[in-house]
Amino acid sequence: MNTQRWMSRQFFSFFVTWGVFLPYWTGWLIHIKGMTISQTGLIMSLSLIARGISSLIVFPLLSGKFSSKTILNGASIGTLIVLFFCIPASSFTSLLVVSILLHVFYPTLMPALDSAAGVLMKNNELKNYGKSRLWGSVGFVLAGIIVAIFIDLMGDNVILWAMLLGVIVFMILGFMQTPNVLSKKSHRDQTIKGGMLKLFRNSHFVVVLAIVILLQASHASYYNYGYIFLQEIHAPNYLIGFIINIAVIAEIIFFAIADRRFYKISVATLLTLAALGSSIRWIIVFTFPNVIIFSISQILHAFSFAMAHYAFMKFLNKNIPYEQIPIAQGIYSGFALSWGTAVFTILGGYLYEIESTYAFVGMLLCTIPAILLSFAYRKLEHKTN
Repeated sequence: MNTQRWMSRQFFSFFVTWGVFLPYWTGWLIHIKGMTISQTGLIMSLSLIARGISSLIVFPLLSGKFSSKTILNGASIGTLIVLFFCIPASSFTSLLVVSILLHVFYPTLMPALDSAAGVLMKNNELKNYGKSRLWGSVGFVLAGIIVAIFIDLMGDNVILWAMLLGVIVFMILGFMQTPNVLSKKSHRDQTIKGGMLKLFRNSHFVVVLAIVILLQASHASYYNYGYIFLQEIHAPNYLIGFIINIAVIAEIIFFAIADRRFYKISVATLLTLAALGSSIRWIIVFTFPNVIIFSISQILHAFSFAMAHYAFMKFLNKNIPYEQIPIAQGIYSGFALSWGTAVFTILGGYLYEIESTYAFVGMLLCTIPAILLSFAYRKLEHKTN
């Protein structure tokens, strides 16, 4: 089978759901379930902690016992069941419980997909990661724009139903034909604890991980409060989806050219550029809180997210053995995409209630240290080479 096409399809179908969940879920909690900004921030932060535990411990454990196909199918079934429980949930406690459960199953699909891509690349069955990953971005954009139009017509109730539909489609695709190597059970002979200790003894891995943790955490305010911020600065509802997805269009362009244009650029240089771009992005949003400037600043998502993610994937492919990739992906998802973001989601919510723009400029607490660390890693990388 065409594994490049298969990987592209899986990224596309998953990120269609992510294009609904990431920008709009907090809006659903606030507008449909009646949660306050601080309650929503706490729900999302505690859910991200659960996501981190799932990604860091549960996912690597399962990846050592089950095939990639089994993990992907199991996580999609769990996600669908929890989404149905979201329908009757109405109190803070019930919404907290279902949100935590949702974050145990649903975001696990992301490191599972990236891990599958890593396995295919190591087996020379996937030639171009960026080419497949950009289809995920395409799915994100399409979902965000279409859902925004339906929200304008029918209200925020659309968010949950769009999630349900998207997850059902992803689950069905998951039970179809899969590359043979992903159906094979892993035979790693090391424990998760041992694998993690080995990775953390690698100074290069530790520094790169620290940088991407900071860079991904810097998106906390944007991911959780970007939708309501756009409403606050009077962006038309039917345009919010397009404005949010300018960032992902920039991401698509980056992934489309990444393997061709950035393959020879060092990981340290990529991380430095990502940190600088991220800092400029949040300064612009703070300084010019209007719809046009916010829209223009979205282009910098190609640096703040896409370049940082690509740099980490490039580092793994070049420096981490095949059997350690699922563990490394779990660490990345747990620390960078979950726990770091959880901490700064709470901070962002606190700053947002003081003044909405403070939530964005506050993310410099992540990006400035990332700049300094990236310069330090350039020296470490140069010494090694």
